[in-house]
Amino acid sequence: MLRFVIRRTLYGVLVIWVISVVVFVLFFVAPRNVARKLAGRQADMSAVEAIREDLGLNRPLLEQYGDFLWGLLQGDLGYSYYSDEPVTDKILDALPISVSLAAGAAVIWVVLGVSIGVLSALRPRTIADRAATTFALFFYSMPTFLLGLLLLYFLFYQLHLVGIDWFPAATYVPLTEDVGQWARHLILPWITLALVLTGTYIRLTRGSMLDALGEDYIRTARSKGITESRVTVRHALRGGITPVVTQFGIDFGTLVGGVLITEQVFGLQGLGYIAVTSVVQGDLPVVIGVVMVASAFTVVASIVVDFSYAVLDPRVRLT
Repeated sequence: MLRFVIRRTLYGVLVIWVISVVVFVLFFVAPRNVARKLAGRQADMSAVEAIREDLGLNRPLLEQYGDFLWGLLQGDLGYSYYSDEPVTDKILDALPISVSLAAGAAVIWVVLGVSIGVLSALRPRTIADRAATTFALFFYSMPTFLLGLLLLYFLFYQLHLVGIDWFPAATYVPLTEDVGQWARHLILPWITLALVLTGTYIRLTRGSMLDALGEDYIRTARSKGITESRVTVRHALRGGITPVVTQFGIDFGTLVGGVLITEQVFGLQGLGYIAVTSVVQGDLPVVIGVVMVASAFTVVASIVVDFSYAVLDPRVRLT
């Protein structure tokens, strides 16, 4: 176990380091003229050079990368070119929004996807199975922005016109202020994100459950007189859930790094929102900070998924 933890942690650190190199090359070595953009079109060369010196863009590339990496190790992601605000502060302000959105949606899509997938696998080629497949394909094919706009139109705008304010406008209320309002203001984004992803989990659960139900250990369990519900939950689902866990780790780690389209549709200023804004402005430190945070969440989610295999599937051993 200890060897596995050390090895996976070292792999994760290596991956993040490689990402830092790639990000630095893309944003700091690629041709650009940030100083000219900040100075304005009418500024003379002396003003542009002064901005370059102030931002440290006139130093050797290896020295810039060394400072960037050292700051990264200390949790210092630099300062925004435009607001002169620490990038870490901007990310910490936006992170709770993205985490809240991803976590709430994850609960919905996992419960729906796994439940429908299990029921579909237990009744293959029936009307219920075909209905589940249709549901999965329909929402899997639905663009996120379109589904979000439809929900806003029917569940917010139309209901608001008749005096029903069950679903409030797109604003964010911190969890620490009011739990009820926090959930109420995020319910439409949660539904939007969850429905789009539920289809994937229905198909994964159905396929893995059908494979597991055909295994010899399932027939052995049934021959011993174990109840069908126990066979389904304790044996088939536990043995076939690993593909779902893998997909969940990828999806959740990615979504925490920024749910770009959903945040834009509902006006939530999470990591995806500030990433888009920073790309448009050319605010490289903020863009790099968001990329590194998203990468870290993805790597951590991958390590957690590896641990969960041994818990969920007794055939897996950590070595």
